[in-house]
Amino acid sequence: MWQLEGVDVKALTRSIAAASMAGIFVLAGVSGASADATAPVVKKVALTPEQKAAFQAAKAAFQAARTARHAAFETAKSTFANAKTARDAAIAAATTKDARIAARTTFKSVVTSMKASIPVKPVPPVRP
Repeated sequence: MWQLEGVDVKALTRSIAAASMAGIFVLAGVSGASADATAPVVKKVALTPEQKAAFQAAKAAFQAARTARHAAFETAKSTFANAKTARDAAIAAATTKDARIAARTTFKSVVTSMKASIPVKPVPPVRP
């Protein structure tokens, strides 16, 4: 390592890193101890029949959304494989640079539409 006016920069860097890590551990220990002392105790409360029915419906909707997302992924995988095969064949058969660029552009548009067809990740329901 290089030196700056008689100071070993490597040793200085190590000592600064050690001091900062020690400080972080001290702060983490203090905040962890205070968090344990003040953590409230959460008691489970029996749900009303309406709350239970609403929660069960939310769980069913979540499961259905997750199943639909998994099905969309499987469809997207096969679409991607077919598009990739078609792209590779078009590039291999292309005789000009413009034809290769067109094949890649078509592939990119198929991938973009495939990504748009996948629904967003569903949010799991929270128990009331």
